[in-house]
Amino acid sequence: MRPSLQWTILLVLSLALTAIFELFALPAALLIGPMVAAIVAGVNGATIRVPRLPFIAAQSIVGCLIAPSLSPDIFPSFAANWPVFVAAVIATIAASSFLGWAISRWGILPGTTGVWGSAPGAATAMVLMAGAFGADQRLVAFMQYLRVIIVTLGAAMIARLWVVPDAPVPRTVWFPEIEWIAFGTTIAVAVAGGALARLARMPSPFFIGSFILGSLLHLGAGAEFQLPEWLLAASYLVIGWTIGLNFKRQTMVHAARALPQILLSILALMAFCGAIAWFLSHEMGIDPLTAYLATSPGGMDSVAIIAAASANVDISFIMTLQALRFLFVLLFGPSIARVVARWVKS
Repeated sequence: MRPSLQWTILLVLSLALTAIFELFALPAALLIGPMVAAIVAGVNGATIRVPRLPFIAAQSIVGCLIAPSLSPDIFPSFAANWPVFVAAVIATIAASSFLGWAISRWGILPGTTGVWGSAPGAATAMVLMAGAFGADQRLVAFMQYLRVIIVTLGAAMIARLWVVPDAPVPRTVWFPEIEWIAFGTTIAVAVAGGALARLARMPSPFFIGSFILGSLLHLGAGAEFQLPEWLLAASYLVIGWTIGLNFKRQTMVHAARALPQILLSILALMAFCGAIAWFLSHEMGIDPLTAYLATSPGGMDSVAIIAAASANVDISFIMTLQALRFLFVLLFGPSIARVVARWVKS
């Protein structure tokens, strides 16, 4: 099938699924619809892939979306409760490491594949390092992206359950009047933040870079941003397609034998994170949905999109805990995975 026809089918299917999810008021339908459509396409032999430049731009825009949500109030809260934050991060990583060890130790997946596939974050680094330890990189990538998708879908549905049934749905303005200073600031931060983070060799530089630079400008200089709905929709579409098209029929067949165990491990990690969220809500009085999204073990950009689409959540708290876990996994995740991998081999 010609690439042009594949793109056309993918676009039509994405629009149809997005419309269905919007009809049921599913948060982040603009992300979930294209992602599910891309999975269907990828499993059925699609050969198309999202070009690198649009994916870079989409990540940078999502970083700019979250940056203005941070407020100075988060710093006193973090200073007062930092042991709880750190404990939640360490508990999540410990749980994922145990699940990975169990999957590999019990021979569910070959070698140390389960260890690298279960690591909660820094997916690209885990896939690359897995090969050096004799793990199957295809299965590691499959586990990482499958978790992102299941967690994203689960978080979106849970967020939907928290919607007040009779709450008015704000009308979407797809093409608002452009505020050129705010819009120009958004584009400048997206470009400059990603470029600076890339030079600094940061992981996920385009999302993290625009997020950090935008947060600094917003908190330090009161910078305003404008992200029209059409720009956000295009960004969500690209991110959803990029995630979904990573699923291929060959990998699915290869992983079929261990799929029930992989799914069980993902659900167990989600349940464990849900327990941490309950503790945060019960002990600190945090809104349950805010606590769940903050501890959710999915991709940080996907969680950010769902949080932005959910009503009455503390995005500042969510992104602080997500960023802390991402930083911890970035710094210590590969070393922890290496240690667990050696335990499996010993």
